[in-house]
Parts: sequence; C-alpha cells; structure tokens
Amino acid sequence: MLLKFFFDRIVSFMGLLLLWPVLLILAVLIKIKMPGGPALFVQKRVGKGGKLFNCHKFRTMVVDHNGSSVSVAGESRITPLGAKLRHYKLDELPGLWDVFIGKMSFVGPRPDVPGYADKLEGDDRVVLKLWPGITGPATLKYRNEDKMIAKYVAKKQEEGDTRDAEVIALEYNDTVIYPDKVRLNCYYYRNYSFTKDIQMIFCTVLRKKMEYDGEMI
Repeated sequence: MLLKFFFDRIVSFMGLLLLWPVLLILAVLIKIKMPGGPALFVQKRVGKGGKLFNCHKFRTMVVDHNGSSVSVAGESRITPLGAKLRHYKLDELPGLWDVFIGKMSFVGPRPDVPGYADKLEGDDRVVLKLWPGITGPATLKYRNEDKMIAKYVAKKQEEGDTRDAEVIALEYNDTVIYPDKVRLNCYYYRNYSFTKDIQMIFCTVLRKKMEYDGEMI
C-alpha cells in the first residue's frame, strides 16, 4: 500500500492548495447561516489500530442537540444549509487535512465514533488495520443512508411501532446497515486494489455506481 500512502499525501496537499478558497467560502456561509457555533465540527473518531483521532468536517447541525450518532434525513437538527452540504459531500472537504497529516486515507472504512469499530471481534477486526477513509465501498453503497433510515423509520411507525424514531433508527443501523458495512470493509482489506481505489474516488465525485464484490454500490 506504499502507492496509496504517497497518493494520499500528494493529492490531499494539492486539494488543500486548490480548494482553500472554497473551504473559506463554505466556512463563512456556515457562520452566517448557522450562527452560534463553529464552522468546523471536530469529533473523536476511531482510527487505525483503534486509536482515537480528531476528525474534521464542516458543521451541518444546530449546536445544541442531544441526538444520536445515527442521522435521519429530514430531522430538525440538520439545518437547510447542512442538508445541502451533506447531499453534495461538501461537509467532508476538511477531511483533506486529516488525509494530509496521515490520520485518514481517501479510501477506506468511514471513521466510527467509539462503540462500533473498536468493539469489533474476531476476523472483523481486520478493519482496524486500515486507515479510515473519506470514501470507500460502504460509503458508496450507503451514500443515501440517512434517507434509507428515514424510510425504515416511517415504515415501522406506519406498522404501529411506538418507539422513539431515534431508537428505531439506531436499531436498523446496528442490526442491518453496520454489519453490512463491516462485511464490505473486510472484503476491501482482503482484496485491496489501488485501481479500485481510484474508481471509488471518481464514483464518489461523480455520484456514479460501480461493481464491487458481486454487487452494484
């Protein structure tokens, strides 16, 4: 993965060099449209080897909320500007810095909050041998994850489930979505291909699908 290492360092540096005006404009927009909080959202995430690091993203939610780590499309804590940033993945741009300093890679498993990747057992722990990524096979497959969760929550509520929406969303994530992400990330580790990395980056930017592990993601 030496080629991956140098690719990450060089391309992230070029990205920061070329996109700093965009980063500045987005930061100003967030401060104007979402006052009362910072432009950047910094949170401890699980990195390679299970070590915690500060993950940087643009803030997309109101400052004062007590929501879970699982986001649902349309929920009130996500601001209108935040929803647009998420839709076009612009909230991920500060991650270029995390890639440049070696805490993340362009492609890999999404960095989890504590309580997920660090709790993996058995063969699934190979995921922790990877640098977390801005994009990856699981990210591509679940690019509309918040909408999928919202649809599931609505379906359960229509069926008479009276539990809180966040509880239903967390259950769906923990029993269906997250295990499938782990499966994809384990496959990524065991079948690494730099060519596939490049393809995943282009599919992320262009919002296209690709074939991976026998399915379209």
